[in-house]
Amino acid sequence: MPPASSNALIVQSDSTVLLEVHAPRAEEAREALAPFAELVRSPEHVHTYRLTPLSIWNARSAGLSGAAMVAALREHSKYPVPGNVATEVAELAARYGRVVLTKNGEALMCTCFDRSTAERLARDKAVGPHLEDRIDATRFRVLPAARGVLKQALVAAGFPAEDLAGYAAGEEMQVALRERCRSGASFEVRDYQRGAADAFHLAGSDRGGSGVVVLPCGAGKTIVGMVAMAAVGQTTLIVATSLTSVKQWRREILDKTTLPEDAIAEYTGESKAIGPVTLTTYQVLTWRAARESEFPHLALFRARSWGLIIYDEVHLLPAPVFRVTADLQARRRLGLTATLVREDGREGDVFALIGPKRYDVPWRELEQRAWIATAVCTEVRVPMTEARRMEYALAERRGQFRIAAENPEKAAHVRAVVASCPEGRVLVIGEYLSQLESLAREMSAPLVTGKTPQVEREKLYDRFRRGELRHLILSKVGNFAIDLPDADVLIQVSGMFGSRQEEAQRLGRILRPKANGRTAHFFSLVSRDTREEDFAHHRKLFLTEQGYSYRIEIVPGA
Repeated sequence: MPPASSNALIVQSDSTVLLEVHAPRAEEAREALAPFAELVRSPEHVHTYRLTPLSIWNARSAGLSGAAMVAALREHSKYPVPGNVATEVAELAARYGRVVLTKNGEALMCTCFDRSTAERLARDKAVGPHLEDRIDATRFRVLPAARGVLKQALVAAGFPAEDLAGYAAGEEMQVALRERCRSGASFEVRDYQRGAADAFHLAGSDRGGSGVVVLPCGAGKTIVGMVAMAAVGQTTLIVATSLTSVKQWRREILDKTTLPEDAIAEYTGESKAIGPVTLTTYQVLTWRAARESEFPHLALFRARSWGLIIYDEVHLLPAPVFRVTADLQARRRLGLTATLVREDGREGDVFALIGPKRYDVPWRELEQRAWIATAVCTEVRVPMTEARRMEYALAERRGQFRIAAENPEKAAHVRAVVASCPEGRVLVIGEYLSQLESLAREMSAPLVTGKTPQVEREKLYDRFRRGELRHLILSKVGNFAIDLPDADVLIQVSGMFGSRQEEAQRLGRILRPKANGRTAHFFSLVSRDTREEDFAHHRKLFLTEQGYSYRIEIVPGA
């Protein structure tokens, strides 16, 4: 059978899918494939995707059927889709919801679709011990306390449960969104923000109330959280990434909801208050006096009858919070993130314990509607001097990365970018303090690190917002929750190895829509002919999946 020449996909029998970037229907194919496949490689001409159980189950939870996935592969494939792939996709899709958790009075029930599934799971080493009492051929009683660990075990066994066991009621809390902000500005929830909150809540039914909303930085994930709070109408615990993020949540809630100031408490290093809405950080929750000690602040999860727990930047959820979340399956749980990618591979635990992906919207779609800024991404490959190349060649493998990352030749290109953007609001961000301190001296620009006092950070951010500062240098504290809407140029001088989530978060720092519609520019500086190029290739994967392409600029030199 001749190939469909305009089509872009080649579906292979090992469940990988190749996307020919220059094919006439490439963009259409990427948009059809992205909801249920994971991008694993993205060189210039052919991108490689993989069909995985988790990518398919997340698509199912968001409403995409197995038949629709197979139809998308067939519509965009150059050649016939291998029969085993179509069968595997359909089989994996059908497994979602094949096991259902419900509640009968105080008892938790696990019901399997058929007897063969029940027998298989009853004999599974991880699942079986949690199926306490067999009622009949397909039903088991389960201890309510085992709800979370059972769901983890079911995902690992390949039979993700649809959890319809409902939620315990939290303490009631009257909260509504304002039609006009306290600041006087007009305020209207965008359609996709409302859609995301509705997809999470599902009108209060047992099919809603837990799951993850994926939106790019700058698209208003905080507002989605507030819409969910108003829909649930119960006390809420919000876990954020930093004290800066806590302050930002507080400002937004006070500005855009009817909650009074005394209803919002902060449980941080500065104070340990608890209120109807309580804001805290992952760092505080996971503090302990010694490695062998308990985590005393995890008790906050049980300090009140929370009706809703919001996990901001859920892809960063640390292991101790996973463990306590396994015991909190009777509470509504909303995860907010720009990317479901986790560098530790625990996406399955997010799926099982926070919930499946409930809502996702392509970044490019929001860009086309001007809800986030248009962004141009450029990878700049900078040479090293002969002496540094020799140092690199003689170094141990792990040490090579830092030698490449801190290449002094990058400073000249930072200056060149800054000079080419005289009206730009520029952020320079990197991993290594010595490199950033040197750039701060050269540019006479303030440097914000983890050691910068919170009060000083806020002053610098406020000066940047007012236009008094045009250049700001940030350590990795700048990866998250910094509200600098006018920043339109970001220069990444070094990063955390091949972290896809970090690349996405850093681009997100400049994606808030600009008042005059100007384009945002993201520059990633890497040292030529080093391992930094390899890591940079991996970092770009998530953004490539969102439709971004990187222009490669090679700086002449040795």
